[in-house]
Amino acid sequence: MSVMTRTFIGAVALGVIAVPVEAQAPKSVPPPWPATPAPTAAPAGQPSTDIAYGAYQRGYYITAFNEANKRAQQNDPAAMTLLGEIYAQGLGVGRDDAKAAQWYQQAAAKGDRDAMFALAMFNFQGRGGARDQSEAARLLESAARLGHAAAAYNLGLLYVQGEQFVQDFKRAGELFAIAAEAGNPEAQYALATMYKEGRGVSKDMSKAMRLMQEASVAGNTDAMVEFAIAQFNGDGTAKDEAAAAKLFLKAAYLSSPIAQNRVARILMAGRGLPADPTEALKWHIISKAAGASDPDLDVFANKQTPDVRDAADKAARKWLSTATAARP
Repeated sequence: MSVMTRTFIGAVALGVIAVPVEAQAPKSVPPPWPATPAPTAAPAGQPSTDIAYGAYQRGYYITAFNEANKRAQQNDPAAMTLLGEIYAQGLGVGRDDAKAAQWYQQAAAKGDRDAMFALAMFNFQGRGGARDQSEAARLLESAARLGHAAAAYNLGLLYVQGEQFVQDFKRAGELFAIAAEAGNPEAQYALATMYKEGRGVSKDMSKAMRLMQEASVAGNTDAMVEFAIAQFNGDGTAKDEAAAAKLFLKAAYLSSPIAQNRVARILMAGRGLPADPTEALKWHIISKAAGASDPDLDVFANKQTPDVRDAADKAARKWLSTATAARP
């Protein structure tokens, strides 16, 4: 029952990928934590835990709490981890970091890798007690040894940072590979970047693009942008401007300013998608609002008719207001 699968935010730059589609690609940085936990499958052979977990997934948090509590009294570590998550998120009960940490500690002591990972995150954040990065790193190592993909990824980030451990890109690559093989899209993206740059691993554009594509398919927005750039330019993968344009558009709708800027340029030039000045200006306004300035598109905008500029401004305002309303 992998309840906590969030990733550690670290000030890590794996490198800047400078592949132009008339501009530079984004920096390779660790992604933010999702706003909500992303549980995976509950453990087999524990009916009451499955009932609790199923209730949790459906949003019946009181039922989940009651069922998990019953199993926890029978020393079920998965149920203890679920109780920790319920308290950590304040789902159906008042948020209580101290109680969450207690449940995570009990489950971790019984070998539950998800509890170890959750407790590591608590230690990094200082939730349920004082910040303790050394203990957090120890817990990540323990969870990673037990096959926890997100723990392996986050541990890899620590080796890149070189603060808790001596900086070791080779070890980071090994950990990213373990997590990537388990389907972790952030690890796939990080490892792709390493293969692209030849840092910690032998440079291999074929492997880099395969992993970048896998991360993109799995929903990593940065990977979408970088793979689309590679597709558009035919760098390390077959050149396909139409496919790249579709991928840019997907990332643009996921609020990537870089992708929004690329879509605007594509629609301005009519490469990969039919030229459309109104849509080009719309995406330019949207990306500019997010900080992605572009003098060439400013010049293009000034050459358009008032009707085109007004229509684009109206469409951009509508998109921006909808996106703002949808934020948690």
